[in-house]
Amino acid sequence: MPEGDTVWLTARKLHDALAGRILTRSDLRVPRFATADLTGREVLDVTPRGKHLLTRIEGGLTLHSHLRMDGSWQVYAAGERWRGGPSHQIRAILGNDESTAVGYRLPVLELLRTRDEEQVVGHLGPDLLGPDWDPAIAARNLLADPTRPLGEALLDQRNLAGIGNVYKSELAFMARVTPWLPVGELPAGVPDRLVATAHRLLETNKDRFDRRTTPTARGTAQRRTEQRLFVYGREGHPCLRCGTPIRRAGQDDRVTYWCPDCQSGPADRTTTPS
Repeated sequence: MPEGDTVWLTARKLHDALAGRILTRSDLRVPRFATADLTGREVLDVTPRGKHLLTRIEGGLTLHSHLRMDGSWQVYAAGERWRGGPSHQIRAILGNDESTAVGYRLPVLELLRTRDEEQVVGHLGPDLLGPDWDPAIAARNLLADPTRPLGEALLDQRNLAGIGNVYKSELAFMARVTPWLPVGELPAGVPDRLVATAHRLLETNKDRFDRRTTPTARGTAQRRTEQRLFVYGREGHPCLRCGTPIRRAGQDDRVTYWCPDCQSGPADRTTTPS
């Protein structure tokens, strides 16, 4: 599932292509809104909210979309061939004289009144890349249920909006605790550092698709500069800190990665060393 930084970058690309321009093409390929015609209306802005995209359109309308696991928005210049997938996967087309935005495999696509946006995003916690970001509230939300495993608490968008499975694994590693550690057992100061690190990482990565959490400074060990992530997707590879093979397991219907040596706390006992 795309994370907050990817959604932010997608929103910026859509905004640059659509905002301030009149729609000359509009096609929403979902039954509920198939007859909606947005042509002739100006796109006012495209705003990310956590993992949600809000495309605001003249006349008090908002097109709300969510990418979930494999949805995407692609932007093409006029006359350019579309390459995002077969036509039957297209769920939305918004075009003007210069650009066309095509939404592929969008599991969530709905047209609503702009005044009703809170109905779809009002449940979200502070947005790591939004103007409402508040680290104190995010840390407090994270600790609201002391018995909840850290990985689950980080993924709950009601606590703080924008963290996905990649950042969940990376943040737990950087905090030196396992994703199964109850948040109430986090050492003093760690929750505040966690949310601060999350904000820093998403801010750093929001302008690029090649996400990195590992250091790049001169003098860093060569093996680190060759890896963009500490643990995610690195099952069986040596930990960049200690060399212990990274493990992988399921957690709350998601996959997680961790180092059994560097990270303290409980672990999934059904896994075996890689």
